[in-house]
Amino acid sequence: MTAAGALPVGGDEPASGPVRPSGLLDVLGVASVVLDAQGRIVLWSPQAADLFGYSAREALGRHAARLMVHEQHLDLVVKLFSDVLRTGRGWAGAFPVRHKDGSTRLVEFRNMRLLDGRGNVYALGLAADQSTVRRLERDVALSERIVSQSPIGLAVLDNRLRYVSVNPALERINGIPAEQHVGRTVRELLPEWDCDALEAGARRVLETGQPLVDRSTVGRTPADPDEDHAWSFSLYRLEDATGTVLGVAMSIVDITEQHRAGIAAETARRRLALIADASARIGTTLDLERTAGELADVAVPELADVAAVDLLESVVAGRHSSLGPAEPAVIRALAVRAEHAADAPEAADPPGGIARYGPDRLVTRCVRTGRPVLVAQVKDEDLPVIARSPEAAVLLGRAGVHSYLAVPLIARGEVLGALDLKRIRNPRPFSADDVLLARELAARAAVQIDNARWYQNARDTALTLQRSLLPSHPSVTGGLEVASRYQPAGAAVEVGGDWFDVIPLEGDRTALVVGDVMGSGIGAAATMGRLRTATKALAPLGLDPARLLEHLDRITDGLDQAIATCLYAVHDPHRRQCRIANAGHLPPARIRAARAPELLDLPTGVPLGVGGVAFSTTTVDLEPGDRLVLYTDGLVETRRDPLDERLAMLLTLLDGPPRPLEELCDLLLRTLHRPDNHDDVALLVARAQESP
Repeated sequence: MTAAGALPVGGDEPASGPVRPSGLLDVLGVASVVLDAQGRIVLWSPQAADLFGYSAREALGRHAARLMVHEQHLDLVVKLFSDVLRTGRGWAGAFPVRHKDGSTRLVEFRNMRLLDGRGNVYALGLAADQSTVRRLERDVALSERIVSQSPIGLAVLDNRLRYVSVNPALERINGIPAEQHVGRTVRELLPEWDCDALEAGARRVLETGQPLVDRSTVGRTPADPDEDHAWSFSLYRLEDATGTVLGVAMSIVDITEQHRAGIAAETARRRLALIADASARIGTTLDLERTAGELADVAVPELADVAAVDLLESVVAGRHSSLGPAEPAVIRALAVRAEHAADAPEAADPPGGIARYGPDRLVTRCVRTGRPVLVAQVKDEDLPVIARSPEAAVLLGRAGVHSYLAVPLIARGEVLGALDLKRIRNPRPFSADDVLLARELAARAAVQIDNARWYQNARDTALTLQRSLLPSHPSVTGGLEVASRYQPAGAAVEVGGDWFDVIPLEGDRTALVVGDVMGSGIGAAATMGRLRTATKALAPLGLDPARLLEHLDRITDGLDQAIATCLYAVHDPHRRQCRIANAGHLPPARIRAARAPELLDLPTGVPLGVGGVAFSTTTVDLEPGDRLVLYTDGLVETRRDPLDERLAMLLTLLDGPPRPLEELCDLLLRTLHRPDNHDDVALLVARAQESP
């Protein structure tokens, strides 16, 4: 006999040394009893003492049948014993045995004949309590039934993580017969699984005994080699009754449907988040290019790797457009965005550029039909009808564009252009769900783009009107050198109210005018034009400045609820004076040599259009070299700063070294005008010269 060792054995290889015993026999408590030919006990194991209650000293040498069998069974036992010794055939079965304490127990027996070297005959009996045997049989039968009929894939791996056994469910999951599993590893059978994570987890379970429960993996098996499946697997360490580690039990459940449902739910959540993000981010301003850029920013990288926003050139110009089947599309690119996509952005039209797309191009089809165009799997022959030119097609092919989608930008029933989307790094082709999402983004953005387009058109119209009404004056007139600037507001509705004028008069005199019509837009520009025309008509009459403002006040009162501020000054170089009247306007600044710049103290008066209040004229000196600065409130007023502080800043800027008038205008605009100040600026600077 060899001593029991502690070396675990995995697999079917023969042990190279002593190993720990299995615990099954210990659970059964198998007793060994040897009888001689007369039926006397000659060997009695400790398990026999536990099973029958007699110690070896009490049992050895006694007739076994008389010791352990009731008298009514004695003849039967003697006969069975004789048959085993005579025939050599073993006997197995259950038999009632008398315990030392007087009770009777059913004992499961295995009896067989033994021969020693001298030919002596003995009988070996192996016995176990039948209730224990039945319990183990039930446990084994139940385990086998559960394993074989379970819908869950079950496997046993040895200590080297090789399959020992698998149940039919796992055969179906893997698409591999059970016999082909045995002796092989998961990595050998299922290379498309995440085998590193599974093996690392199994080794950790073997080492620690802590189970690994409900871990997920995604991959493919021979059962369905063309589709990814998701599984939940759990790992448990297997030990026998003595604590010997036998291996790992693995359970596997196919959770593909739940996995796909989870992906679908997450995709839907992200799509809703993207739409909400688009609602918040697109249309923050009325700037056309910025609005298009906001749409492209939302689309990349959530929806595409490259996004371009293109508008029909006729739409940008404010004309309705409808393309015939053979007509090309003249398109202006407004925005291009790309995420890790080399070459592809170069293939797109640069923002601001105009390109002609032939009738065969997909973007032309998109804007002509007003319907999405999808090429889920882009092939080489598709690139020429996607790209704007053969060179661009080469760039798209080099970039690896594999999926393409164009959706129309439609607002108020009119096709404005297209949102052009490409995928490069994102491995999934555009799907029907992506088309729906892109159409939703395009529909939301198209309204904002259309608003920005109309605002831009209105602003361009107002600017054109206002610039046409503003004067083009000589730099020197009479006794004045003059420079001026006009800075339009940042949005269409805020254009149109400010103006200035330089009007030569008799006797080398010059009239200087700066005004601001309250309100904005084309109406304000039109009112400004009428006031400027009236001023130019009244100025040559030589009216006192106050009288001239009274005439303008009556004219303004006749306009539809028009109110304007105005500063009217007449410079006389011979008298070296300037006569000024003010109708609710900010005071002009005067700069004189060796003195600090000052704001002229004039009666403010009321704006034109209020009516019923007289104006007054103030005479101020203006020596050669002195400068007069007239301006509208857009130069100095802000929403955050007190007006006094801003006027003080104006005087500080004027208190610098003498500089050319053009340079002074640029300095004042650059320093004082805030980009967020949505108001026009009119600026007029005049320097007195020696009288002609």
